[in-house]
Amino acid sequence: MEYPDKRQAEPYSAADSSSMVLLVDDQAMIGEAVRRALSSESVIDFHFCADPKQAVAVALQIKPTVILQDLIMPGMDGLNLLSSYRAEPALRDVPIIVLSTKEEAAVKSAAFSAGANDYLVKLPDSVELIARVHYHSRSYLAMQQRDEAYRALRESQQQLLETNLVLQRLTNADGLTGLSNRRHFDESLEMEWRRAQREQSTLSLLMIDVDYFKSFNDRYGHVAGDDALRRVAETIRDCCSRSSDLGARYGGEEFAMVLPGTSPGGVRLLAEKVRRAVEALCIPHDEPTPGSCLSISIGVASLVPKQGGSSLQLVELADQGLYLAKKNGRNQIGVAEVLLDD
Repeated sequence: MEYPDKRQAEPYSAADSSSMVLLVDDQAMIGEAVRRALSSESVIDFHFCADPKQAVAVALQIKPTVILQDLIMPGMDGLNLLSSYRAEPALRDVPIIVLSTKEEAAVKSAAFSAGANDYLVKLPDSVELIARVHYHSRSYLAMQQRDEAYRALRESQQQLLETNLVLQRLTNADGLTGLSNRRHFDESLEMEWRRAQREQSTLSLLMIDVDYFKSFNDRYGHVAGDDALRRVAETIRDCCSRSSDLGARYGGEEFAMVLPGTSPGGVRLLAEKVRRAVEALCIPHDEPTPGSCLSISIGVASLVPKQGGSSLQLVELADQGLYLAKKNGRNQIGVAEVLLDD
C-alpha cells in the first residue's frame, strides 16, 4: 500500500504531548500497516493487540490515549468490546476510533452507540489517521488535566475550609477552658436575641460564678485554680445538650450559658443540674468551711425580647439573679423577681 510523503502531514512540534495508541485487530498485516502509517510521528507510541479477548487487559496495562479497533474479529463482537472498555472506570473516557471495512450508516450508528468516538474506513490515509489520533489524544489528555486540576482545586478548597473552621474555633474559643470566649458570647447572644425577637420566642441565660475563687487560688495556687476552672467548664459543656446551647467563659471565674427556646421552668431545672454537677466534682475547698467542696452560684434569666429592647436586658437580669444567689449564701440559683422595663 502506498502512503503519502510524511511531509504532507500536519506538523506537530516536540512540545505536543505523547500519544499512546493501542490497535486491536486480528490481522497482523493491518497492524503493520497502521504502525508504518504512524511511524513518522515520534510522539506516537504504538502498541498492537491481535487477540481481542486480551484487549481490555492490555489497555488497562498500557493506559492508551487512543484506541484503534476493528469491529469484526473472530471470537469477539467488536461492539461488545467497545462496551467492555466503557465498563472499566480507567478506560471509560479513552477515545476509541473504529477502523472498519464497512461504510454502512447503520454500522456507524451502532459503533457510536456502543461507545466509539470516531469512525474511519480502513485503511485511512496516513495524514488523516495521524491528525485524528493527535486530535483525540490531545483532547483526552486535556480532559485529564482539567479533571486533575479540578480535583486538586476541590482538595485545596476542602483543606482551606477545614483550616478556616479550625481557625474559627480557635478564634472563638477561650484558651484555658475551650468554651466560647467573651467576644463569641457577645456575638452569639446578640444573634439569638434578634432571632427570638423575630420569632417571639423565649431566650434564657445563666450567669455562673465560682464561689470563693480568689481564696481558692490563694490557698491552692493558680495551677490548681486553672485546673478547677477547666473542670467546671467541662461540666458546663456537658450540660449543653442541644446544638443551639452555648457555654462560654464570661471572664475570670465567671461563666455563662445562652439557652435559646428554653422556658423559665426549664432553665431553672438546668441551672440546678449544673450546680449539682459542679458540686459532685468534689474539688476540695476550705471555703465557706474546712472540708467543703468547690461550688458555683447561678443567676437565671428568661425573656421574650420586645421590639426596641437590648440583649443587655437579659444580661442585667441574670446578673441580678446571680447577686441574689450570692447574697443568700452561694451554692444556689437566684432568679430576679423584678423584670427590667421593656
